[in-house]
Amino acid sequence: MAWVFCSGSDAIQKAGINVNSTLSGSAILTTWSNEAEGLICNITRVDVVTNYGSLTAQGKQILGNLASSMIAQKAINYDPNAIGRSTATLRLNILENDIGRAIGLIKDDKVKSYLAVT
Repeated sequence: MAWVFCSGSDAIQKAGINVNSTLSGSAILTTWSNEAEGLICNITRVDVVTNYGSLTAQGKQILGNLASSMIAQKAINYDPNAIGRSTATLRLNILENDIGRAIGLIKDDKVKSYLAVT
């Protein structure tokens, strides 16, 4: 199931410069990808992993943004001292805002229909 919505490099780029370098290409990123994809399926109440090919381009972008932001949060929390606690807090707040906006969209039935998330 891993890496349907985004790539590991998408998530690491969102986590930002100086995030723990041992994460790149690691198995833990794949675990976090699976967790994000499972959560997104539960939020939408649709198996969007299996139905990914039928989504609109905009739907794919929203899900990619959501998944990469969720994974980036975990990457920052894995070692917040790698970037400094105040920087980590700032980045986590920005990511949380992105996640909240995306979840709001994919929960809305009208938007789900528009994005072909049905």
